[in-house]
Amino acid sequence: MKSVLDHIVRSSKVPGLQYLAVDRYGRFLEYAGGWADIARQRPMTTATTMMAYSMSKTITAAAVLQLVDSSVLKLDDAAATYLPNFPYAPEITIRQLIAHTSGIPNPVPLSWVHAAARHATFDENAALDAVLKKYRLLSFTPGTRFAYSNIGYWLLGGIVERAAKVSFTTFVRSQIIDRLGIPSSELDYTLDETNHAQGYLEKYSLLNLIKRFFVAPEFIGKYEDRWLQIKDHYLNGPAFGGLVGSGRGFAKFLQDQLNPHSKLFGDSTRDQFYIQQQTGKGPVAMTLGWHMGSLNGETFYYKEGGGGGFHCMMRLYPGRGVGTVLMTNATMFNVRSLMDRIDIQNSRAV
Repeated sequence: MKSVLDHIVRSSKVPGLQYLAVDRYGRFLEYAGGWADIARQRPMTTATTMMAYSMSKTITAAAVLQLVDSSVLKLDDAAATYLPNFPYAPEITIRQLIAHTSGIPNPVPLSWVHAAARHATFDENAALDAVLKKYRLLSFTPGTRFAYSNIGYWLLGGIVERAAKVSFTTFVRSQIIDRLGIPSSELDYTLDETNHAQGYLEKYSLLNLIKRFFVAPEFIGKYEDRWLQIKDHYLNGPAFGGLVGSGRGFAKFLQDQLNPHSKLFGDSTRDQFYIQQQTGKGPVAMTLGWHMGSLNGETFYYKEGGGGGFHCMMRLYPGRGVGTVLMTNATMFNVRSLMDRIDIQNSRAV
C-alpha cells in the first residue's frame, strides 16, 4: 500500500498527499509523502493542513443535525423561517437544502474566494447577497430532483447562525471541533501559513488554459516544475467549503461516527445522518450530509472536496468499521480512483 502511494508521489502525479485509515480505536494506517511546498522543498507531513473545500459540507450538515437533536429546529421547517431575505420558493425546507433537492442553482463557485490578506475585513453577508441577487431563479421545482448546490449549503450556514444565535464558525468550533477534541491546528476555519500546504494547478491541463475565466489574477502564482502555484485564499462562505485541516482532523470526525454512540448527537439523530433521501422520482444517492457509493458491492458514505489547488475525499465503511481520508494539494488529482484502489487493499488487510 505504501509502495503505491510512494509511486504516485515519485511519478509527479501530485505534489504531495496524505492518506489515513482509521477504526473506532485509532489510526491503523497513516501516510504522508511529497511536497507541501515545491519551491521551498517543504515536505508534506501528516500534520500539514490543506483546504477541504466541499468536504466541509458534511460538517455543516452535522451542525444542523445538532440543532435538530436539541429541538432548536426541525428538518422540515421552511428555510425562510430562519432567513428573512430568502429569495427562493417559501416551501423549500432545511432537509431539501441538506440533501441538494431544493432546486437552488449551482453556478461555478471558483470565483467565490478572497485573498488570505483580506480575510479579517471580508464581508460574507455582502458576498452572499450579491450571489443571491444574480442567481434568483430555481433550476427545478423543490423536492422533484437531486442537483448539487453550493448556494444551498451557504444558506445553511445562515440558518445555523439564526437558530444558534452565534456565528456559524463559532458554533462548529464549540459544538463539533472542540467536542471531538480536535486541535485547531488539525481542523479549523483559519489557515496557519507556517503549517499550510501550497496549492497547485496542473500546468498541462484544460483548467490551466481557461483559468482566467474563473480565477482572478491575484490568486495565480508562479510555475514550479509542472505545477502552477495557487496563492493562499479563503472561500467566501465557510458553510459550503471553508474548513482547513489535515487528514488527522477529519479522521477524528470519522472515528466519532464509527463509535457505537456519537459525541455530537443522540443515536436517533445520528441515524438520520445516514438515511437515504428521496425526491418525487424516488431515492437519490444522498443522505443528510453524505453521498452514497459502492466499492466491490460494499456501500460507503463519502464527501469529496476540490477547488483552487487542492482535492480531497473522506469515506466511511460502516460494514467493516473503517474510515479513510485522502488529501492532496493538486486541483485535478483523481482522488476517487486512488481511494478505490487503496481502500480495496485496506479491506483485505482488515
